[in-house]
Amino acid sequence: MVIDLLKSHASVRSYTNERLSTETVRELVTAGQHAASSHFVQAYSVIHVTDASVREKLGEYSKNPHQFNGAGAALVFCADFHRLQVAAALHNRSIDYSHAEAMLVGTIDVALFAQNVAIAAESKGYGICYIGGVRNSPAEISELLKLPDGVVPMFGMTIGVPAKSNEVKPRLPVDAVLHENMYDASNYEEILREYDATMETYYETRSSNRKHTGWTEQMADFLQSPQRPYMKEFLRDRGFNFD
Repeated sequence: MVIDLLKSHASVRSYTNERLSTETVRELVTAGQHAASSHFVQAYSVIHVTDASVREKLGEYSKNPHQFNGAGAALVFCADFHRLQVAAALHNRSIDYSHAEAMLVGTIDVALFAQNVAIAAESKGYGICYIGGVRNSPAEISELLKLPDGVVPMFGMTIGVPAKSNEVKPRLPVDAVLHENMYDASNYEEILREYDATMETYYETRSSNRKHTGWTEQMADFLQSPQRPYMKEFLRDRGFNFD
């Protein structure tokens, strides 16, 4: 069942040396294209990195060399308004994608597209891992991949035959994320304490990288200061001015 497949997801960070063929990547990307798209703008592109030297640089810039160099396929997903500029130019018109809503449309479109690719890959027995580290060096990666203005690298994805399967990480209880009619935070403290206990058990008993911590402490550590503060300036440089 599709639901069982979705619930079995775990990030895969180590792969065998089996490469995905171009035909397989095209099949997965085609499946990805059938995701929903706001107003059908399809504001996304994906770069399939096959050149070994480019992969090496991508791994270096993203601080994920093991992932990118060892995967069966290395992809970089981008929000893309350049193609839409070309579409408008066919009618002697131009578009304005500088505003915040356009950035949201591109971000949501590329995320839905990528998740379809991920599910398609896992349905064929491959493992995947999203690489947010692409945003560690967005300007350098944009130059490496020759991305024009209006195109922003959002995240990478590695795909391949798993060399090792990870345990499925417990998600928040559904009562923490599902609200009826109105937002209700009244039980958050109780739910989060119980979830911390679940996560502590998971981290202490999983097969590798064991540690003693709960989810709330990790989130407090992670979110206590801004992440990648240079992204605002980078987005402005790419034409997303939010004016």
